[in-house]
This record gives sequence, structure tokens and C-alpha cells, in this order.
Amino acid sequence: MAGFDKRVSSYQDALAGLEDGMTLLAGGFGLCGIPENLIAEVKRRGTRDLTVVSNNCGVDGFGLGLLLEDRQIRKMLASYVGENALFEKQLLAGDLEVELTPQGNLAERMRAGGAGIPAFYTATGYGTPVAEGKEIRQFGDRHYVLEEAILGDFAIVKGWKADTYGNVIYRKTARNFNPLVAMAGKITVVEVEEIVEPGMLDPDQIQTPGIYVDRLIQGSFEKRIEKRTVRA
Repeated sequence: MAGFDKRVSSYQDALAGLEDGMTLLAGGFGLCGIPENLIAEVKRRGTRDLTVVSNNCGVDGFGLGLLLEDRQIRKMLASYVGENALFEKQLLAGDLEVELTPQGNLAERMRAGGAGIPAFYTATGYGTPVAEGKEIRQFGDRHYVLEEAILGDFAIVKGWKADTYGNVIYRKTARNFNPLVAMAGKITVVEVEEIVEPGMLDPDQIQTPGIYVDRLIQGSFEKRIEKRTVRA
């Protein structure tokens, strides 16, 4: 990688510097738009005691669920965890710390982190266990909960196309949390299906500017479907 060219040649290089105990942010929603090869590299590296922030924790045997198999995740911040039996087992056994956050709050906490906003007030969660231990203020006739921004040591992101400068376009619903995750990483790594030369992407279509991207790699993807229902 030299100058504005964000490309790296291997997944080992893409996650160079990821160490035990770090906070890892991961894009995706269910299995849609997950950085599956970067997750597999985290598993291969054996990095442990991670705090992982993502909408959910994959499924058994795929996505972030792979990192549960060797107990690489110490703490999980998520908004939904209902598709993973191993996650449930480790949670109930006290082997996995979990912080559940309303989905919109989770998204805004990462966006705020990327925007340099340390915290914000939201009415979501007031009067529920979500607000326990957090500062409450009243504005007008409503009560609001103070939510702190989220920043990660590493952010791993799945895009569709990018240019060598790291400007990224996502494809339809695979966009989901990925642009917010990309903003909130001290080191942001993006894997995409296609890399093109600068100037080949319509500037109006770019959803993550290259200023947020530190490393870029092209990969191939399984794109597994989380659940498939068909007629009998």
C-alpha cells in the first residue's frame, strides 16, 4: 500500500496489528453484507478476548459465530442474538458478556463515534433495562437516556465496489450497518467484490468516502442465505 492506494495483497496484511483484547466492529445484518473473509481471518489468527460490536453474532458455524467456537469473543455488543445456539449456551454459562442495545441506538453510537461526537441523548430505552446505570435528563416533557459513542480499534466492512483510493459503494440491503462501522474504526478494513481505477465510480453513488478506509482487499464470497423457506 503506497500513497492513496489502499489495496493490500493478503488477508494477513489486511488485519495486521489486530491483537488480543481489542475492540472489533463488524458490518452486516444477519448474514447479509458481512465481511465473511475478514471474519475467517480473525479466526485463523486466533485473536482472543475481543470485544465485538455488530448487529448480531452470525449463526452457528458461519460469520461471527465462527469466533465463538474457540471462545475468541469476551464481550458482545449487539441488538439481536437469536440465531446462534452456541451464543446462547456461552451467555447462559457466564462465559460471554453481552450488552444488548436497541438497533437504532447501536447504529447512532457508531455514527457518533465516527463523527467525533462523544455521546448523545435519546428517548429510546427510557424506563427499560437499557437505561439502567445511564444518565437521564428531561427535555420538555420527555425523558432521555445518555448513550456513549462507540469506537473500535479495528472495523471490518463488506462493500460491493471500490476504487483503489478506498471509495466504497454497497449493494442494496447489504449496505446495512457497513457505512457506520466504516466510520467508527481507528483502522478500517474493507473487502469488496470488485476494485476499479479512480474515476470509474460515480461520485454521487459513493457511500463511504476513502478518507475512512485504511486498507482494501478484493475477495470472493459465499453469500450464504440465513434462512430459506420454500413451498412444500
